[in-house]
Amino acid sequence: MTVEAKRRRQRLLAHLSMVLFAALIAGSFTLGALTVPFIHAVPLNAVRFVLAAFVMGVAAFGVARQPFGMAKAPWRFGIMGLLTAVYFVTMFLALTMTKPVATSAVYTLVPMMTAVTAYFLVGQRSGLAVLLSLALAGAGAVWVIFRGDIAALLAFDIGPGELIYFVGCICYAIYAPLLRRFSRGEPALTQSFWTLLATAIWLVGYGLPEIISTNWAAQPPLVWGVIVYLAVGPTALCFFMIQFASLHLPAAKVIAYGYLVPAFVIIFEGLAGHGWASLPVAAGALVTVLGLVVLALVKDR
Repeated sequence: MTVEAKRRRQRLLAHLSMVLFAALIAGSFTLGALTVPFIHAVPLNAVRFVLAAFVMGVAAFGVARQPFGMAKAPWRFGIMGLLTAVYFVTMFLALTMTKPVATSAVYTLVPMMTAVTAYFLVGQRSGLAVLLSLALAGAGAVWVIFRGDIAALLAFDIGPGELIYFVGCICYAIYAPLLRRFSRGEPALTQSFWTLLATAIWLVGYGLPEIISTNWAAQPPLVWGVIVYLAVGPTALCFFMIQFASLHLPAAKVIAYGYLVPAFVIIFEGLAGHGWASLPVAAGALVTVLGLVVLALVKDR
């Protein structure tokens, strides 16, 4: 296999991994909502990341038999872990102040912000085709989020919850470009382990009082099942996928796959018997998918 053929294969795997990434993230919305009556968000996420770091450690140093040792320049993972922790904390804080539809609308700004931060952090230039594809996919995502209701879109009100989550989205937009800038050639599994561990440390430090006060023995099996899913799927696997994809695709393309989340939510909600989306909403999801197809086909710079 030639070097160019290997690169094409890696880029294809990166694109496919980010589609799976969006599907796993979408699944966490429905399952995560089931835990709201039983446990607060910060303890849940702290345990989620601790368990995810353990799973990734077993995968990296046990299954893959990669050499274990102190990470080179550990401050890199401290920064990436902090950015990740801020993103998740601000997201859950925002959800206590505003509706999920509003936070989802704020998230649609992330790919464009990532294109800007990638230019300043790693010199990645997004061509006109990429920016137009991002705009097309973003428009479709917004249409899905507001269920094709123009009145709901026009009535969108910026409140403190949206502003708090916007700070988290800025951190997320910085995170993907930093993965490439901070890379020292470590395998993706090793990078994922140290990033997850750093995130867990930040979250445990932030939420220690709530973690201690939580009655863990009284939590129903549902909560533990969701924690395991969140730790293995949307956390450990997704961290590995975004680490891998960020090394082979421009940051804006990597983050843009988050636009697929609303489309997957529509599918999962329909399959779960919660009703299928209306035709206008489905059309918005199709626009998002088409925008991402165009984005995937645009040659990387």
